[in-house]
Amino acid sequence: MLAVTILGNNSALPAFDRHPTAQVVTMEDQIFLVDCGEGTQMQMAKYKIRRSKINYIFISHLHGDHYFGLIGLLTSMGLLGRTQDLHLHAPAPLEEIIGMQLKVADIHLPYPLHFHALDGSNVIIRETRFEVSCFPVFHRIECWGFIFREVRPFRRVNPEKARQNEVPSSFFDRLKWGESYLRKDGVLVENQSVTEPANKARSYAYTADTLFDPRIADSVRGVDILYHETTYLKDLEVQAGKRFHSTTTQAATIAREAGVQRLLIGHFSSKYEKLHSFETEAREIFLNTELALEGVTYKV
Repeated sequence: MLAVTILGNNSALPAFDRHPTAQVVTMEDQIFLVDCGEGTQMQMAKYKIRRSKINYIFISHLHGDHYFGLIGLLTSMGLLGRTQDLHLHAPAPLEEIIGMQLKVADIHLPYPLHFHALDGSNVIIRETRFEVSCFPVFHRIECWGFIFREVRPFRRVNPEKARQNEVPSSFFDRLKWGESYLRKDGVLVENQSVTEPANKARSYAYTADTLFDPRIADSVRGVDILYHETTYLKDLEVQAGKRFHSTTTQAATIAREAGVQRLLIGHFSSKYEKLHSFETEAREIFLNTELALEGVTYKV
């Protein structure tokens, strides 16, 4: 399974029962926290997200609405007896900030905290079943987007054909990765004769805060779900540009040009109480658009 649960969908200020940015990506048995604005712990409790299941945290940039909840979460994990490693991927200055916060409070975390500075467009985590990569976006300060992808075998085994060709089930995993099977009688069972092409690996992209820039479409091309900020409606395009944010139609344009399957829009300005116009405007350009609503899980 690949899914994203929205914990916070507002921009700088909490308003109208909306919270600063935070979301949880679930992939296989892993839970990833993406940004950690003020109130994230409360939202996690509300929507039954277990802190103990989080082994990776990603912080896109160092504006407060994207990380002011982090130090509280880190210390809470310690108070709750966490001992397993935690990996934090974020802009380099955050390591010093966290170190200072822990030092002045004389806090010693009972678990290993591994800091990984974001420094280029590349794969930052690669495991057997998933990988995570980052890419630069265009905000007022250093800012990063993230892509979460499944890593799947190349092929799907057809058990009936495999048994007919005397391929033991213990060899099925190797069939998935493209190997052929040499039987004891010397007959080579070609891989393609007992397997089928695998389904497309699923993917999710998060753009964080960004000015409209067509280069983002190249970075997120073809993903299943794209989350793109829409701080403002389209009539405030000039203001959006000055503040290094995007509008509804700009986000939808990126989704269309990137050829994604679905678009989630969020990071709404606190000047707006009602959100239906955001979805309406974006759908004028990219029909398969949805509001990123707090507490909702969107599955790929």
